[in-house]
Amino acid sequence: MIKPIRVLIVDDDTQIRELLSAYLIGFGIQADGVSDGSAMRDELAAQHYDIIILDLMLPGEDGLTLCRELRASSAIPIIMLTARGESADRVVGLELGADDYVVKPFDPRELVARINTILRRVQNGSNDEPPLFDAADDVFFDGWKLNRNSRQLTTPEKIIVPLSNAEFRLLWVFIERPRRVLNRDQLLDAARGKVSDAFDRSIDLLVSRLRQKLGDDPKAPRLLKTIRGEGYLFDAQVKR
Repeated sequence: MIKPIRVLIVDDDTQIRELLSAYLIGFGIQADGVSDGSAMRDELAAQHYDIIILDLMLPGEDGLTLCRELRASSAIPIIMLTARGESADRVVGLELGADDYVVKPFDPRELVARINTILRRVQNGSNDEPPLFDAADDVFFDGWKLNRNSRQLTTPEKIIVPLSNAEFRLLWVFIERPRRVLNRDQLLDAARGKVSDAFDRSIDLLVSRLRQKLGDDPKAPRLLKTIRGEGYLFDAQVKR
């Protein structure tokens, strides 16, 4: 028996929570709604959710603060809801680890499509190309270990480093194509999918986050090198 998708909606607007929950139920998606970060933590501690729909503008702790907190300890997919039209707000959300965003007012059918797209990526891997390695294998590079099945990144000191889904997808793209220059369009398609609007800066921010996770000096990176005018290159020997 296939388990239904479980979604947690975090939005202080009661009407939006109720309408969205009712709409998702019509697609066989179980949805619960809460109004703030405290209630969100209680729900996540009590039961499993497959994805979080997180409003940017919340009373008290805002969506960006909660996104940062979630990403520090979990890889659960996050879709940000924002009433703002400025690209800067959306890019900040992506920088903090959100997987996608939807601008209010939005068509609920679009949100359902984005939920399904993100969860397909989580289940099937980083992109549509066949992987070079078996999904259950550990992949090693420069003392680091990444397991594609569990999506766990482990440091040379055996410390697990949490990755967002976007970070994992981007790192896996690099791992599958070591020592090849990849431009922003290639990376954007693989890391975020064509369903989202394209912002070149979002890839730069994702690369910056990955460098931090990998301990790569941004002024003189060893692993994720910037090739001026062309893109990025993952300069590592990848092995099983």
